[in-house]
Amino acid sequence: MTTATHPEQRTRTVMIPTVAMLPGDLTVPSGATGLVIFAHGSGSSRLSERNQRVAARLQAGGLATLLFDLLTMQEEKLDTQTAQLRFDISLLAERLVSVTEWTRAQPSTSGLHVGYFGASTGAAAALVAAAARPELVHAVVSRGGRPDLAGPYLGRVHAPTLLIVGGDDLPVMAMNRAAMRQLGRGCNELAVVSGASHLFEEPGAMDHVADLAIDWFHRHLGASPEPVAADEIEIC
Repeated sequence: MTTATHPEQRTRTVMIPTVAMLPGDLTVPSGATGLVIFAHGSGSSRLSERNQRVAARLQAGGLATLLFDLLTMQEEKLDTQTAQLRFDISLLAERLVSVTEWTRAQPSTSGLHVGYFGASTGAAAALVAAAARPELVHAVVSRGGRPDLAGPYLGRVHAPTLLIVGGDDLPVMAMNRAAMRQLGRGCNELAVVSGASHLFEEPGAMDHVADLAIDWFHRHLGASPEPVAADEIEIC
């Protein structure tokens, strides 16, 4: 199915062959300067309102996006009962790598540098995938992520990594600060959005996240606009 979203971009619903067939929504604006693949968090899906909102902002900024379901419908039903698969970081990272390889074979995205946008447990999967396949991944952004779940892979991540946390999300902020000290060489930053909670539901908070992500991906995937200020930045 193909849905027109703008005279210069289209969104296609695709089925991505991995170990399982995973549905996704691929949007490629005309003249896209990079591709951002989303890895959603615990109990979420490609239809997450928060990720959809960020994706729309990225698209408006000239970046292609791919939102896809990390689990099949059957796995989602099982995970709803057990909550086990959402924390199977190895499984999620393997699927993220497979999906990234699939984009390399698509004419519309094969020439674009790839970045990951991960949320919650999806951020850990993004970091593990980036460590496993450094030649495929050129930048990572984590929103309210659990980088601690990437464990020993953190030191092997060489893609420029931006960790975004809410200023009121103290437990996750502590986890992210600890992860910053373990990340591998390269350009890594932690951005704190003042007054924001874990889900960034406060007015303007998610827009601030989107602006930070757009700036990061433009800097490391393509064009380089003026940096967007966060309320607090820590550089490893």
